[in-house]
Amino acid sequence: MTSPVLEAVALACERDGRMLFDGLDLRVTAGEMLQVAGPNGSGKTSLLRLLAGLMQPSAGEVRLNGRALRADAGERARQMLWIGHAAGIKGLLSAEENLSWLCALQRPAERPAIWQALQAVGLYGFEDVPCHSLSAGQQRRVALARLYLQAPPLWILDEPFTALDKQGVAQLEAHLAAHCEQGGLVLLTTHHQLAQVPVAFRTLELGGH
Repeated sequence: MTSPVLEAVALACERDGRMLFDGLDLRVTAGEMLQVAGPNGSGKTSLLRLLAGLMQPSAGEVRLNGRALRADAGERARQMLWIGHAAGIKGLLSAEENLSWLCALQRPAERPAIWQALQAVGLYGFEDVPCHSLSAGQQRRVALARLYLQAPPLWILDEPFTALDKQGVAQLEAHLAAHCEQGGLVLLTTHHQLAQVPVAFRTLELGGH
């Protein structure tokens, strides 16, 4: 059996006195795409944040490459990329400056690579534009440009298709599927019906309480 890259063991999450999920076991191996689905309030974003190490579970453990996730922050930075529901973009900074700042937290990127990534998401000519003057869809594209910058193998994405137009959606779907086909992993939430998925695609359904 292939060893999991990311694993959750007996994971529980309680929020505001309500148990969102309990005893959740999960194994994700190289090449897989996992869509976390369920009704509003079922804990989809909370689960992704737990798996990304941004929250601590009420019980259970998350493991990355066989080790407790919280035990090695450096390994998490090398192996994992998180993009949340909010674009996480600073309005006063340009598209290039935002990416330079975001990448410096994990993997510093040179200017030519940043410009190439912005071109890949359709933002050629917007490199020096302050992000507060960009549309919501363009700001989302700035955040998603990180997926084109020598990104780590494990991508955890919360509603990545938000504010994208039809062309942007199709491009992102293709990029995510290609990443998995090349041995990467994608965990995501989305209300969007995926049209392009890798061979190793599955859904985890969370139920509301």
